[in-house]
Amino acid sequence: MAEQSIWMQKVAADPDHSTWFIERFRSMARAGDDLAGEARLVDALVPRRARILDAGCGSGRVGGALAEAGHDVVGVDVDPALIEAAEQDHPGPRWLVGDLAELDLPAQGIDTPFDAVVCAGNVMPFLAPSTRREVLRRFRAHLAPDGRAAVGFGAGRDYEFGEFFADAAAAGLEPDLLLSTWDLRPFRDDSNFLVALLRPA
Repeated sequence: MAEQSIWMQKVAADPDHSTWFIERFRSMARAGDDLAGEARLVDALVPRRARILDAGCGSGRVGGALAEAGHDVVGVDVDPALIEAAEQDHPGPRWLVGDLAELDLPAQGIDTPFDAVVCAGNVMPFLAPSTRREVLRRFRAHLAPDGRAAVGFGAGRDYEFGEFFADAAAAGLEPDLLLSTWDLRPFRDDSNFLVALLRPA
């Protein structure tokens, strides 16, 4: 069994943490905030009616927006409370509780590869450090040969960008394009956020 994620350690320490997270994004949605920036980028990467895996989908805002754009979306998150919220707020995609370090969708009857994997919202730093490389390997295993993974997270979260690049390479993924935001600003050495578009090596 994989090491427990940092996210679930937070939930264990504070049982209200998931509820806070869910309500935070529901409140932002009610206020009309733009919550679909990641989805717009991923939508531009893929053909119409693409198969997309939302890895670490949280309460479903990214996968939900992609489903509304006409894509076939499967969302996976380790937190059952977040999956329940995704089912309530964004009906349509298939939402599954699961640990990304043990991701094996073919074993659940989902055996068609994905055109894209999106991993937004600082999911990577919330993983247990010992599982990060394995999670990227599983992203690679679920991608179609010409598919791409879009992974975004911020600096200062105990996962250096250089370490991420090394993990991605070991997992069989190589950079296609590096950005510093989901709205296509270029990545620089001093960027405090990374959006890495990765392809199978």
